[in-house]
Parts: sequence; C-alpha cells; structure tokens
Amino acid sequence: MADFREFYPLRRHNTFGFDVRARFAVHVRSEQDLVEALDDPRAAGLPVVVLGGGSNVVLSGDLDALVLLIEIPGYHVAEPSGEAVYVTAGAGENWHGLVGRTIEDGLPGLENLALIPGTVGAAPIQNIGAYGVELCERFARVRAYDRQTRNFVELDAAQCAFGYRDSVFKHTGRDRFIITAVTLRLPRPWQPALGYAELARELEGVDTPDAARIRDAVVAIRSRKLPDPAVIGNAGSFFKNPIVEAPQRDALAAAHPTLVSYRQPDGRYKLAAGWLIDQCGFKGVSDGPVGVYGKQALVLVHHGGGSARELLALAGRIADTVQARFGVRIEPEPVIV
Repeated sequence: MADFREFYPLRRHNTFGFDVRARFAVHVRSEQDLVEALDDPRAAGLPVVVLGGGSNVVLSGDLDALVLLIEIPGYHVAEPSGEAVYVTAGAGENWHGLVGRTIEDGLPGLENLALIPGTVGAAPIQNIGAYGVELCERFARVRAYDRQTRNFVELDAAQCAFGYRDSVFKHTGRDRFIITAVTLRLPRPWQPALGYAELARELEGVDTPDAARIRDAVVAIRSRKLPDPAVIGNAGSFFKNPIVEAPQRDALAAAHPTLVSYRQPDGRYKLAAGWLIDQCGFKGVSDGPVGVYGKQALVLVHHGGGSARELLALAGRIADTVQARFGVRIEPEPVIV
C-alpha cells in the first residue's frame, strides 16, 4: 500500500517556501509506488499534483489533492550507438547532480545546463534551457505513466512537442502523463556550445575549455545572478523572455537603443525580459514579504511570511507595466498550481 500522508506540509517541497499543505501526499520512489498511489481508494475523485524539486511552481494555496512527490532514482549509461551516447536517469534525480555525474563519467553535453534547480523528471516539462542550449537538443525519450490507458509508455521528442519553455506536458499531457525516467542523447563527437555572449566572456582567455570548465563557468555566472533558494525563496527566472516579430523589435530598438534582443532561427527576436523589467524600475523593489531580486530583475523572491497571492499580484503589476511601456506582454515561467 502507498504511504499516504494526510494534511502534509509542502513548505520544503516548493522553493518559494510558501507554507501550504496537501490533503494527501505520497513519496513516490518507484513506478510501483506511483501505480499504488493512483489506485488507492483514498485518491478517488481527487485531482493529482506532481512535484519534483518544486523549483518551477507557485503553490497558490492549500491543495485539496493527491500530491505525488517524485523521488524515483536511477542512472544508466547505454553502450555508445552511432553518433551518440544515451544516458537514462530516474525522474527523481537532481538535475545539477546529473550534469556533474555525466561530466565525471566523461560524457559531456549537459554542461551549459548546470545549476538549473529541480529534478530530471521536470526538465522535459519545462524544456529547460540556458546559455545557448535547450534540453530538446539533448533529448531522446521519456518513460511515463499514461493515466488514460493505465500503462507505461515511451514518448520521443516529436510526441513531446517541445517549444520555448514548453512541451506537451504543459497542455494536453498535463493531467495525463507522469514522467518516471528521462533518456538523454549526448552527441559524439562533442562540440562545446560557446555562442552565448555572457558565457564567452566568462571563458575569455581559455583556449579550449572542456566540459568541466564550461560547467564551472555557468555555475559562476548563475551564482552571481540568482539567489540560493535555501536563503531566499525563489523559483529562478519568473518570466519567459518574450519573442516578437522583427518589425516590432526594430521599432523598439530604434526607440530604446540599449534594448537586449537575440535573433531566432525563424527571423523573430527574443527580448530579454529582465532588461524590460529593469527599465521599468522594478529591480530590487520590495512589496511586503515579496519582491524583485536586487541583482536580477527577472527573479521574484519571497522573504518569508508571505503568500502566493501577494507574489502573483506583484507579477501582474510588473507585466502590466512592461506592456504599457513597451507593448510587449511577458508571461510567467513557473507553473501556477
């Protein structure tokens, strides 16, 4: 029988540190635990909420739900096949830990994604990305439980429908699939991804950086810009970088010469949401127990004693101000539960 915990506190399971509780919570350490929890009569009629590291969610209040705390372990390296090495990790593994382990095993390819908080199982949901690399570029497949068919299935990249910080798991698959393992495809031969300007500056003077050196550079950059959730409650970048058509970007650049933007393969431009927010004067602003981080305007923080309602009110005010000034709508990156 699954170990149901009633009125379970979730403060340690969301990096904002909001003090909310679940009607029931189950620590899921195997696929059998998962099936038993979903089949338990105590879960009948309750919505299901899946939590990994809680680093990309805003828990808006107590959850009258069955909360599955995914802690499934596992790490396996398959024999090299063709032009890639395949690494499979359990959904409950720590993502940054996986990055480090692959580098230690001589398997580069994930170094640009170092220090992203959360678990392996959450990575495909968000299609995490940083410093010029997105998960979808290193992705092979996921293993997941299909709640509709009550079977375990494997989904490839096409079935996951990856987009910018997006996937099928945020839409039609949100209440259908529960990820238990992720298989990554690490290309061979390895080529470092050094096209991101900030990373290139960090590595200036290093002629041929290896994966460990790139990982260390990424960790250094992120540590300077982002607060430690163990010290200040946060979920990293709170807003997505908006993508606009070229004419709109050109008009904005003409009016604001310091505009930060990045041309996309389809000709559109990604704007730096942090720059937009900073220009509106929100960096370092406090609004009671919540606020905007003083070193990075893209990060909203919770100092303690606050609620998601206060945080979301601040986020709404920021988005409205950015739209009024620049004509661009910025959207939250974390999932609002």
